[in-house]
Amino acid sequence: MRKTIVHRFAPLAAAAAFAVAAWAPAHADEKFTYMTNWYAQAEHGGFYQALATGIYKKHGLDVSIKMGGPQVNIAQMMAAGQTDCIMGSSDIQAMQMRESGLPVVTVAAYFQKDPQVLIAHEDVTSFEQLKGKTILIANSANRGYWPWLKMKFGLSDSQARPYTFNIQPFVADKNSAQQGYLTSEPYAIQKAGVKANTLLMSDHGYTAYATTVSCMEKTVKERAKAVEAFVKASAEGWKSYLADPAPGNALIKKDNPNMTDDQLAYSVAKLKEMGIVTSGDAQTLGIGVITAARSKKNYDFLVEAKLLDPGKVALASTFTTDLVKDAKVLP
Repeated sequence: MRKTIVHRFAPLAAAAAFAVAAWAPAHADEKFTYMTNWYAQAEHGGFYQALATGIYKKHGLDVSIKMGGPQVNIAQMMAAGQTDCIMGSSDIQAMQMRESGLPVVTVAAYFQKDPQVLIAHEDVTSFEQLKGKTILIANSANRGYWPWLKMKFGLSDSQARPYTFNIQPFVADKNSAQQGYLTSEPYAIQKAGVKANTLLMSDHGYTAYATTVSCMEKTVKERAKAVEAFVKASAEGWKSYLADPAPGNALIKKDNPNMTDDQLAYSVAKLKEMGIVTSGDAQTLGIGVITAARSKKNYDFLVEAKLLDPGKVALASTFTTDLVKDAKVLP
């Protein structure tokens, strides 16, 4: 029988291999970039919270949050590979991007209610009472909520005037109303000492999702695990932020030094009061959830309003529930 020969250097080699393994660095977290659609604010709080408290790291991600702004085309930057995913203002916006030739897929929506509002003077308490009033809206509204308001409440284009992102025209004209975001413009108008009523569209049948995670189709296919981890971690971040926003707010103020503690407190309070993150399907399916039924409603609205050609864009191509359904982070 052949004698087994053990190489005399084998124990040393084994010891060396163990030493290398022991001192080898841990597997690096996967880099992931998310670009918001505006300057850092409470409306982005869950993402900053997940970064500040190490939630992304816990899920194996090295996340960078890049700020958008009025002069930043975040969709264009994503198409150019400068960010992995972007914050869509709504899922219907992403559907329209798809029609324009950008293969965008919505994978999560952290605002179950779109915070878009119309702000009216104190004598107006309903959308129906806006007939005949001057309504200040941005041009972008023509691709979203304005056609919905016309269809539902009988408002007309003859009432519309340009909104310049300045509250003074509204303050000066008692016969006017203006667009706004629940967590922002009403605060500025309140600080100006003007008595006004805020009409939240999502409480009257406007079903668009907001504050989405929207990614290129290629990213969803090739980096599904990373996107799924980002979706779940962000949901955990939103739950944490609504419980104690201090860590996220510190990072928000670092990115956006113009942000004040009072504004942040007001915005967080409104997010909680109106159930922007935690209402509806989020109660049972988890924060960030999107459903096929609701996505179809939004798609059908765009088609009915002639804002989307169904021959160019199939509903199924615009979203996926695959990456958010297992996150199930309940409020």
